[in-house]
This record gives sequence, C-alpha cells and structure tokens, in this order.
Amino acid sequence: MTNKYLMIHNDLVRQIEAGEFAPRALLPSEHELKDHYKTSRETIRKALTLLAQQGYIQKVRGKGSIVIKNAKLDFPVSGLVSFHELAQKMGEMPRTIVHELSLLKPDQYIKQQLNLSGKDQVWQISRIREISGERVILDKDYLNEKFVPHITKEICEHSIFDYLENELNLTISFAKKEIIVEEPDEEDKRLLDLEGFHNIVIIKNYIYLEDTSLFQYTESRHRPDKFRFVDFARRGH
Repeated sequence: MTNKYLMIHNDLVRQIEAGEFAPRALLPSEHELKDHYKTSRETIRKALTLLAQQGYIQKVRGKGSIVIKNAKLDFPVSGLVSFHELAQKMGEMPRTIVHELSLLKPDQYIKQQLNLSGKDQVWQISRIREISGERVILDKDYLNEKFVPHITKEICEHSIFDYLENELNLTISFAKKEIIVEEPDEEDKRLLDLEGFHNIVIIKNYIYLEDTSLFQYTESRHRPDKFRFVDFARRGH
C-alpha cells in the first residue's frame, strides 16, 4: 500500500504538470492541504519536502511553497563536456563564482588521486555554479602544475578546458568517472543552496591527456534536482 505522503505528493505532481498550479503560483498552505487531504501536518510536510527535492516547488520562509519550472538539464555521463559548453545549450546563462584559487602542496588524498610524488604541486580551484540565482554545483578541481604552470581567476570564471586546449595546446583525451550519492558536508551546506535537500550527487573525474598522463582530478558536487545524468549504450555482438 502506498504511503499517504506519496499519494499526496503524486496528486500534487499531477496538478502541477497539468498546469493547475502555474509556475510562481503558491500552493495551498500546509494547514489547507492538511484539511483537504484529511491527514496530519507532518504527512503534508513530507510530501512537500519530496516535491522540493524533485524541483517542483521552492519553500520560501514567510510565503509558503512556490511552484517552479521543473526542467532538468541533461548532463552527459560518458562525454567530456565542460560546464561552459553545457551552459551554452541553456536558455538562461549561468554564473560561475571562483571561491578559491591557490597553488599548493597536495594532501595525501589528492596525491593518491593524481598519482603525485612528494615534490609535485597542484592548482586547487573551487568554483560555485549558479543557475537561475541558485547555487547548485560546487566544482573542486585539482590540476598538476607540471602540465598547467599558470592559471588565473578570469580563466576559471570562463572555461578551464578552453584555456588548456587553445592556450596551452594540451590535448584532453579521456576521463574515468565515478558517480556516488552522499549527504552534503559542511562546505556543501555553506556554499550551495541546499535547504530541503539531504543528498548531493558527486561525479569524480580523472582526466587524462592524449599520452595517457593523468593531469586533473575533479569532484563535481551537484544538487540533485537540476540535472538528469544521461548516457548512451550499445550492446556488442
């Protein structure tokens, strides 16, 4: 038997997708929904939290639950596409905020990810991706200084891949990827808009040059409501 909060959630989704609640419209209050569905306030809150996590509504303190456009962006899993390239396909231009850019000696974890020796240094770059005024991605990039001797904040605000390929003439060839779902850590909570969300999707990228040199490790930490991770597979015979 379906849980009561899921039945309410499914009914509200049906109404939103049918246009009965237009984008930017307010849903009925928790009290009104409680009376309408003849259930507890806690059950209504669980249904609304799930709607928020799926990108149907935004909870605004003092106002209530506002219906938002539910459009997930296709993020290719198997391709090597920069955020800047993905942004060009969006109707609304996102914003990149460079939170940190520094050259440092990596800790043990980053040494292991990039197979570094004790003398190697890395560029540590932390960038927040903002879409429609919401901070939804935290990109944490680590680049081996041996391959990238110089980089600036302006380059990081635009496209690192564009700089590597067209200014440094590096040939980026392939990547190994790992996708996991975790609870957000304190940095995620501080830098991203995660109210109502209890998980983030993390894509770990190990990026290689044409000569198979591993030169970049990236953790791209996504709020789960904005993206649909897609791939194409063909069965071999």
